Amino acid sequence: MKHLTAMRALLLCAAASCTVLAGGCGSLLPKQAAPALTYTLDGEPRTRAAVARLAISSAPGAVPTLIVSAPRAAPGYDGPQMVYVRVAYQLEHFARSEWADTPARMLAPLIVAALENTGGLRAVGPASGGVEGDLRLDTEVLQLQQEFGGGPSWVRFSLRATLFNNVTRQVISSQVFDETVASASEDAYGGVVAANRAVQRVMEQLSRHCTLAAESWRVSNGQFPKPDDPARTGR
Repeated sequence: MKHLTAMRALLLCAAASCTVLAGGCGSLLPKQAAPALTYTLDGEPRTRAAVARLAISSAPGAVPTLIVSAPRAAPGYDGPQMVYVRVAYQLEHFARSEWADTPARMLAPLIVAALENTGGLRAVGPASGGVEGDLRLDTEVLQLQQEFGGGPSWVRFSLRATLFNNVTRQVISSQVFDETVASASEDAYGGVVAANRAVQRVMEQLSRHCTLAAESWRVSNGQFPKPDDPARTGR
């Protein structure tokens, strides 16, 4: 009888031990990581009417067509990771927040839309669309980062824009547009909101810049090579 009681006690202890071990092993198993939050960029100009008035104020003449090359990005900004900086020259990435696509690819339709809204161009289209243009715009994302240190964080967005005469292949202008916007909160989402405002401001500046370039093109259009000119055909 005593032997049966001892055996029963041992079995109960063994069962309890297995239960504890099972619970402990379960807590050691890796937990599934939460999915990353994804964000987009939007930069429709708010000053569309002002830009359009500037565009139609010039003397009548040929209106150029502009093609937009696919934007490029400097190393460190050519992926979907959201970049932040705490120490100069050191780029870090948010662990659970990222862009829905690379900033350069998200900017492509924003640039086209911003330039279409100026009213100073006959047509605007991506270079991949096969459109032959009088002007060509190349852009490069130099910086898109949230910067921390010494107070509230802010977002810096820098875009280099180079405008070419697509006939002569000459550079008409090259300019860097740089905007910084304070973040409303010290997290990735605060940086996203600030980044969108910075992009919006740069799109407005880029629109004005290209509108003025189109004005210059219209004024000097008579000095450009004729269609049968060797300088145009490359002969």
